[in-house]
Amino acid sequence: MILIKKIAISLVWLLFITCFLQCKSAKMFETKPPMQLGNVYYQHWVSGVKGAGSGYNIFIPIKSNSNKTVLDSVYFKGKKAKLEQRDNLFIGRFKLELNPKEDVILSNKPFAEYGNKAPKLPEKIPFELNETECVVSFMENGEVKYFKINEVYKKESEIYQSMPPKNKTPLDDKFSK
Repeated sequence: MILIKKIAISLVWLLFITCFLQCKSAKMFETKPPMQLGNVYYQHWVSGVKGAGSGYNIFIPIKSNSNKTVLDSVYFKGKKAKLEQRDNLFIGRFKLELNPKEDVILSNKPFAEYGNKAPKLPEKIPFELNETECVVSFMENGEVKYFKINEVYKKESEIYQSMPPKNKTPLDDKFSK
């Protein structure tokens, strides 16, 4: 009887500790962003150059940022991208591998396929999001924090006749004027 009681108490403690650790590891969202945001949107792009591929960029305009907070990454459509800052705009770039440039050798002789590269598996993001939601990470007091944006709007696609210069966005022309 004493043995059963000790086992039961041990199981209750184990269950309690497991629940406590899982709650701590869950990503908690901040109730409001650390800055005032404009309308967040994304835009698909397609390159006219073979092998340059296609993808989409997400744009996070900042109306005011009194804390001078710098956003780090964005999670959107099952992917993660580092954010880059251009004045009052953060941009996340997602490239899709639908138009690969590399040739893959397929053969019934295994040694003929030696130079083929293994496909990259997509990184699973730690959030369940629908098509119009994204999560943004930022650092505050040395701690990574997250906030969720519920409405991400879609803008008309950009089709480039030739490959744009590296790190250029359709908005660059607007900022340079």
